[in-house]
Amino acid sequence: MKYLNRRDFLTVAGAAAGTLALAACGGEQTTDEPAADETTDGATDEPAASGDLGLITEGTLTVAVSPDFPPFENLDGDEYVGFDIDLMKAVAEQMGLEVEFKNLQFDAIVPAIQAGGQADVGCSGITIDDERLEQVDFSTSYYIDDQCVVAMTDNADVTADTYEDALNQDGVVIAVQSGTTGETYAQENFPAAKVVPYGNATDCFAAMQAGTDGTVAVVTNLAVGEKMVAEAYTDAQIVGKSATGEEYGVAVSKDNPALLDAVNAALAALDEDGTIDELTTTWMG
Repeated sequence: MKYLNRRDFLTVAGAAAGTLALAACGGEQTTDEPAADETTDGATDEPAASGDLGLITEGTLTVAVSPDFPPFENLDGDEYVGFDIDLMKAVAEQMGLEVEFKNLQFDAIVPAIQAGGQADVGCSGITIDDERLEQVDFSTSYYIDDQCVVAMTDNADVTADTYEDALNQDGVVIAVQSGTTGETYAQENFPAAKVVPYGNATDCFAAMQAGTDGTVAVVTNLAVGEKMVAEAYTDAQIVGKSATGEEYGVAVSKDNPALLDAVNAALAALDEDGTIDELTTTWMG
């Protein structure tokens, strides 16, 4: 797995960082009825002047997440857990704010930030790319991920040696999470296959495991693929990796440059004090 050299990115804090453009991502298990929003009281004793930041709720940073994308975000019972969750708790604390997580399906997060009214920012393994940059601004990048292809270990037709040709065949079905760079990658690299989008990553892996409608593989981000095959789908394996170098960022409304600056400043501080490195070690190993 490749990690971002944050010293090269986070020190370039400021509004101009919102114009970064690269390629990526999303998901484990989003339910039809989102879990109740969770508020975490981690604020400092002197809250930020949140009125100046255009927050939905004064004194609280409301963060849209799709808690179905471990190790970045997931639900453990009713509790939000993961790399992005801990990161945004730390960002809010740096800003002198409490934090509340808003459960949305992944492909709804960027439109929600663009429209306003539901969340202040989005942080859910969202790759900075040109299409999304037309809708929202992004913070400096805090993580770099790649793409991978996952298949069942007992599938002799889709292996590390054969997957490139085996998946690019008429009648082959590949599961992806809707709205992610995994979906785009599958469409571009396996054009002959049928690429079927699901609302969350868990459904993708479950479809592959069950062979639903002939599904034989999942294309997803590498960190997610590694987490899923290590813990939830141990009868599956990663058969292919692609170094796409997708940068994850925090999505912020284009109408709120003050909030973008504040988030970038918080990320820079967390990089400087080693917090982001600690979170990377905790959640990625």
